[in-house]
Amino acid sequence: MTTIRMAQYGTKHAHAAGKFKAMLQNPNVEIAGVFEPDAERRHEMEMADTPYKGAHWFETAEEMLNDPTIIAVVSEGRPHEGLDQTEACVNAGKHVWYDKPAGDDWPQWQRIIAKAEAQGTLIQMGYMFRYHAGFRQIGDWAKSGLLGDLFGIRIRIGTAIAPENRTRLARHKGGIFFELGCHVLDQIVWLLGRPHTVTSFMRNDASSHLPEFADNTLGVFEFDSAMAYVDTSAMETRPPARRIEVYGTRGSAIMEPLEPATEIRLCLAEAAGGFQAGEQMVPIEVQTRQQLYELELAAFRAAISGQQAPDRSLAHELLVQETLLRVTGAV
Repeated sequence: MTTIRMAQYGTKHAHAAGKFKAMLQNPNVEIAGVFEPDAERRHEMEMADTPYKGAHWFETAEEMLNDPTIIAVVSEGRPHEGLDQTEACVNAGKHVWYDKPAGDDWPQWQRIIAKAEAQGTLIQMGYMFRYHAGFRQIGDWAKSGLLGDLFGIRIRIGTAIAPENRTRLARHKGGIFFELGCHVLDQIVWLLGRPHTVTSFMRNDASSHLPEFADNTLGVFEFDSAMAYVDTSAMETRPPARRIEVYGTRGSAIMEPLEPATEIRLCLAEAAGGFQAGEQMVPIEVQTRQQLYELELAAFRAAISGQQAPDRSLAHELLVQETLLRVTGAV
């Protein structure tokens, strides 16, 4: 299997270190180095006991982007940095493994996708639940018709963020929904397509010192014959309660917790697909978050090498972000 040469742009995304570690562990990836535009952050990463220890650090973005041996770049800046960084990578002709969400500037994201499509560049968003055994199983059941016609999806994905750390998210419309809701909108759009109507409740209920931060949120998405609900908050007791419920005319599937997930409650009106009628608990492969990153990278690398089609189209990546910006009020 051909080795590809990759680099990383930025280290501040919450998943950045895990993505770099995935590259380190992949025998078919050669890491050219890292560029971090924040000198203080770079020094911190060089000195700390992190996966970046011993990495080569580029002095400028141009040094990295102008290197023709670098085929792909992992875009790992904060959400307000990542869009510019990703555009620079695409303009340099690099494939990009881009950690979500795709920023706040909808026209810019449309421009980046159009450029990538025109030149045959792959952009794969870092939505790790695409490679989660439970989400994949539920998706397979839904798309195969085992659950019948889908009419409802309900997803809860909350977290706990210390009051002093909420300023970073307050800059984005939708606050905590912008940060976490994107993960599951990726799943909803994959199963149901584009919602024709979006209704949102973006409340501030526990961040009085930061009134612009939406910390308690709900998005309702309407389709021709279905509705989906996503709620998330920033002040849950740890570990947060995270679950997905998918309802169809022939059955339902519920998974909780999401990480680590061990089983899915499947309920069918009639025996089908090797499953009995009624309720049953279906075991699934238990995966770590790091394993999901590794599966993401394997798919990205295989798509670049022409061994498989991309798991999601550029049109899908565009639609997920449009849906996120619609519900948060940014478009």
